[in-house]
Amino acid sequence: MRISVCIATYNGEKFVETQLRSILEQLPEDAEIIISDDNSTDKTLSLIESLNDLRIKIFHSSHKNLIKNFENAIKQASGDYIFLSDQDDKWLDGKVQFMMEQLQKYDIVVSDAYIGDADLNVVRDSYFEWRNSKTGVLKNFYKNSYLGCCMAFKSTILEKILPFPANIPMHDLWIGMMGELHYKTIFIPEKLMIYRRHGGNATYLNEDYTSNETLWSMIKFRVNLLAAVLKRSL
Repeated sequence: MRISVCIATYNGEKFVETQLRSILEQLPEDAEIIISDDNSTDKTLSLIESLNDLRIKIFHSSHKNLIKNFENAIKQASGDYIFLSDQDDKWLDGKVQFMMEQLQKYDIVVSDAYIGDADLNVVRDSYFEWRNSKTGVLKNFYKNSYLGCCMAFKSTILEKILPFPANIPMHDLWIGMMGELHYKTIFIPEKLMIYRRHGGNATYLNEDYTSNETLWSMIKFRVNLLAAVLKRSL
């Protein structure tokens, strides 16, 4: 039961070492951390290499696109169980063990998380409570609950989720929607990491419908998502 942790990196020198140390201390010796780096220009790669851990494998990407960068990482994974991770969070003790226990019963597992500031001070006690996170096709089509950095899944789902379709709004929502339709998915209430928000994150938490342009973009990406889900599912 080999574990792969997939991380998409780009100019993450501020926080990537803290995150990797929090992950490595929980992983067995036969696990791997797949780093897909999208042409970082800072010290991200040198910091990763300085950890000198053979479980870390670095691959290079040139997509300038977070979704494609995660896809590249997932494609390199050889594990039976795949964890997704951002470059700037912190995993809490016991995350891997607890998620692995749930993965014996479910295909996709999503844990709750604390939301922290740049210094990992907790500013919200529950991501799930804040976003009203839960399973459901219509619920997640309207407002996504699937947070990639809190997700782990069996490699058997790759036959459905890969390759990522063009124009999907985010990789985690795509994986979640395919899970809702084809696999056993669960949201567990345990808070197993600190989701660090520091102003430079690659993803945003709030959907702002105050402008017509933004409203149109929300409608457009949901249409694209629906088309991709139907095409892959039929």
